[in-house]
Amino acid sequence: MFTHPRPAPFGRPHQLANTYARVGVETNVNVASPHKLIALLFDGLADSLVIARSAMAAGQIEAKCAAIQRAARIIEEGLKAGLNLESGLKLADDLHALYSYSVLRLTYANLHNDQNAILEVQKLMQPLREAWHEIGPQVEGARN
Repeated sequence: MFTHPRPAPFGRPHQLANTYARVGVETNVNVASPHKLIALLFDGLADSLVIARSAMAAGQIEAKCAAIQRAARIIEEGLKAGLNLESGLKLADDLHALYSYSVLRLTYANLHNDQNAILEVQKLMQPLREAWHEIGPQVEGARN
């Protein structure tokens, strides 16, 4: 009933793709500006949310949990941790609250298999991601 695919000459194809992606990400991170690092976090978050919704719809519990956990870590350890709350700017406080709420919604989505909670986080984060990418040329131009 199940057939095993022929082994690839250089290892399994998905392993090669994963290695290539990991090396690509590491290379991007090593040479990225602070602005680009946040852009990479937003992109990784968007990818994780898409994967989580797809896995949830397919009933792939482990993949769903892994994608939601990755998304929550990106928010907590990347986006939220990078905020300067001591600056006294209201924007930092507002983003902190938004990121906290988003992690709460992702936890709810994971516990209750609620695709709408993931969709809500996607809708909250997408405008931030787009705005961050839009200001990229201005920030990078000012940096040079």
